[in-house]
Amino acid sequence: MDEGEQHRRYLFAVAYRLLGSAADAEDAVQEALLRRYTSGVGDLEHERAWLTTVTSRICLDQLGSARVRRETYAGTWLPEPLAGYDDTDLGDTVALRESVRTAVLLVMESLSPAERVTLVLHDVFGMDFDRLATVVGRTPAACRQLASRARRRVRAEAPPRTPVPAAEHRRVMEAFLKATADGDLTDLIPLLDPRVVLRSDGGGEVTAARVPVHGPDRVLTLLSGLGRRYAGVHARPLRLASGEGFALELDGTLLGVLGVELDAGRITELNLVVSPTKLRYQAG
Repeated sequence: MDEGEQHRRYLFAVAYRLLGSAADAEDAVQEALLRRYTSGVGDLEHERAWLTTVTSRICLDQLGSARVRRETYAGTWLPEPLAGYDDTDLGDTVALRESVRTAVLLVMESLSPAERVTLVLHDVFGMDFDRLATVVGRTPAACRQLASRARRRVRAEAPPRTPVPAAEHRRVMEAFLKATADGDLTDLIPLLDPRVVLRSDGGGEVTAARVPVHGPDRVLTLLSGLGRRYAGVHARPLRLASGEGFALELDGTLLGVLGVELDAGRITELNLVVSPTKLRYQAG
């Protein structure tokens, strides 16, 4: 992989966490690269640092309008499912993985633009507060306070998960797949955490639950209804940026992507994206 592609991957990783949208992140990276090549600046000694700063400022400018759009979004907003995406070679593996969890991205939607940018750039990508100050237009001390406040919010509302051995994780996912394929959802009861939540995003384009559904009983009721409505749909295991999941297909057509999050070996979140626009982005 050449240096230019390495820069692009890194910038996308930054922008996706800042914006919560893969499509918007791609646009921000393209804009930053365009500015680099049309800036008239000679060879940069620290090109990635320059590009990261520019990309971050572009994202900061976009966050205000993105929040307005999502406040009027039809139903529950979820990020596009990034199938087969893995950027954990770009920095601290744990920090990178945690920061693309759907629950974390949803909490970050509630942060101010400056809080979000400061938290992501410092906690995930290791940017120091002096440099952060030039990105968000605050003092280093103010940036430190922004990051601390945002960190507390994320930890309170999307606490770190308790890991389980890979074999146990695989057992739960296989059991979930079998139960949904057989149609006997009673087998799911011991797999669901009492605080389980199911979110679905149709983007106003297709029918989806407009509010999150909480609790095992209500989640099972909704899954049962979906099973009847989409009889014949095949679930194919899929690795997502946010964790494990399934591609839901009918006669070779992708109808949805279901992300599954586990904590201590039980399912705590089911995130279903059926918005055709978001599926087009990741249909490949």
